[in-house]
Amino acid sequence: MTTSAVRFVMAREPLPAAGPSVFLAGPTPDKRTPVPSWRPEAARLLAGQWTGPEPLTVLSPESHNGQRADRYEQQVDWETHARAAASAILFWIPRDVATMPGFTTNVEFGLDVGTGRAVLGCPPDCPNPERNRYLIYVAHRHGVPVCTTLADTTAAALAVVTAGMRRA
Repeated sequence: MTTSAVRFVMAREPLPAAGPSVFLAGPTPDKRTPVPSWRPEAARLLAGQWTGPEPLTVLSPESHNGQRADRYEQQVDWETHARAAASAILFWIPRDVATMPGFTTNVEFGLDVGTGRAVLGCPPDCPNPERNRYLIYVAHRHGVPVCTTLADTTAAALAVVTAGMRRA
């Protein structure tokens, strides 16, 4: 998918060589416990807020039509490379241990918290907000922006992108 200001790259698609980008990190709905994905709304908000001089790439670990990787390692490797390449890593964690536990997200946040590119969003009205308490604490210790709404989280991620563009 492409718009004039934002382009979308889904799981295992080729990553762009350059340009501003945001990786959408956080729990992914599982086919066994289907719930709506939060990523389309995040992408919509990013597209509505982006005012940069060049297109923004939104990197999503979800696949087109829910098609899974042939091998688990292909997905993990793509996500690892995409997070490393992203200008900002937006973590949105609407924690629900029954449907979107986000256990992998915990590890990814631990790997990315010190990069200077992470932003953490944890809605206080999610089913299990107490399970985000440690991540929020760690984020504060590392100076990572912490937000409680998806709109504020996307805005904070774009601020990280813009700051990086000024430094470059």
